[in-house]
Amino acid sequence: MPSKGEVLDALRTVVDPEIGLNVVDIGLVYRVEPSDDKVEIDFTLTSPGCPLGDVIERDIKHAVKAATGIDNVGGNLVWNPPWSLEFMSEEARLELGFPI
Repeated sequence: MPSKGEVLDALRTVVDPEIGLNVVDIGLVYRVEPSDDKVEIDFTLTSPGCPLGDVIERDIKHAVKAATGIDNVGGNLVWNPPWSLEFMSEEARLELGFPI
């Protein structure tokens, strides 16, 4: 069974195409739950109108499958709580020019 840290490391390879930073550092990943034969991931988008949701979900599933060898990866798009700048890591906020 992969650890939560291993899954998060895999997710750090997934870049939001509009922002140019990984989905973990910009705070889009809300929950990671690995088990022996499945990995469940709750994620969100910066806005409900984001046109790249399918791309991000596909990339999430691909990255986790490649890193863990587990084929059953569930990507669950959630809207609660709504994403905000406070969810971003300090490094991501600095890189994008936001105050920390």
